[in-house]
Amino acid sequence: MTRWTRRRPLAAALALAAALTATAACAPSGAGSGDSDGPSLSLVGFAVPKAGNNAAQQAFAETPDGAGVTWQESYGASGDQSRAVASGLDADYVHFSVTPDVTRLVDAGLVDESWDDGPNKGIVTDSVVVLVVREGNPKNIQGWEDLAREDVGIVTPNPGSSGAARWNILGAWQHVIGKGGSEADAETFLAAVLANVKAFPGSGRDATQAFQSGTGDVLISYENEAILARQNGEPIEYVVPRDTLLIENPAAVLKDADPAAKAFLDFVLTPEGQEAYVAKGFRPLRTVDGVKLGEVEGAMDPANPFPEVETLFTIDDDLGGWEAVNSKFFDESDGIITRLQAAAGLQS
Repeated sequence: MTRWTRRRPLAAALALAAALTATAACAPSGAGSGDSDGPSLSLVGFAVPKAGNNAAQQAFAETPDGAGVTWQESYGASGDQSRAVASGLDADYVHFSVTPDVTRLVDAGLVDESWDDGPNKGIVTDSVVVLVVREGNPKNIQGWEDLAREDVGIVTPNPGSSGAARWNILGAWQHVIGKGGSEADAETFLAAVLANVKAFPGSGRDATQAFQSGTGDVLISYENEAILARQNGEPIEYVVPRDTLLIENPAAVLKDADPAAKAFLDFVLTPEGQEAYVAKGFRPLRTVDGVKLGEVEGAMDPANPFPEVETLFTIDDDLGGWEAVNSKFFDESDGIITRLQAAAGLQS
């Protein structure tokens, strides 16, 4: 286990308390809630895919395996949610932003080591990092380079608690490296970007809400989060950079979960399950054939909702995998991003 996954007991207890509060405040999902004969499943996840999960739950309820299933849900920052489950928060099914948040539960003996053995490698939702701007794009944001401009204010979540933030900041890093820049060049660019951060919330969803409230000129976010905001009537636009990072979000079933949780995981990896996520702005998994796209409300071009990215980086192929990434960039003592974040005066 890397140092990034270790947590002081007090911090873990606080994460558990916060997650328990979120769970208590969350009513069961509407999916299957009209029939109490089926099992009640507990889903713990990061905030961004809630709408997609709820759509998938409703589609699952129409299947024999999902009939009568009810849900209790807890959503929050990915790292905090993972630590809360490791500390005792009840869960049957977890859906996190980054793979290390699941492997923490493997280390805790709660999730089987084979959780990512399938062709999807444990991933259930895909997206890409995009730049969300005000309606009409008044600052003419076109790509990563614009984030270092002195006249641009940025909103992005805190990588200390948010998996979404890790995708965001790594997308900016890899933009420089992918063009042939050195690591020193990438650090200089990231320092300029972090100097422009105006809000640094704890989760991807909180970052979206901060931007919607009027903070900043650009939000670094998930493509699906931007599409969902537009579906909800927010006056925003988004730019898919010519080079960006593929976001791959994992899910897993806990060892002691009700069998219905495994049936749900199997369902979300079918074309019908993926189509529920597509309708909420997620790109379909490349490992699932036969997914029908159709028009996606809220996309910049609903008829072509997921434009091909000219250069699409991945954590495994371009950054060496999450173990290497967390050690190099997010180590609590000497990670590159940790150090740059502290230099910018941003909370850890």
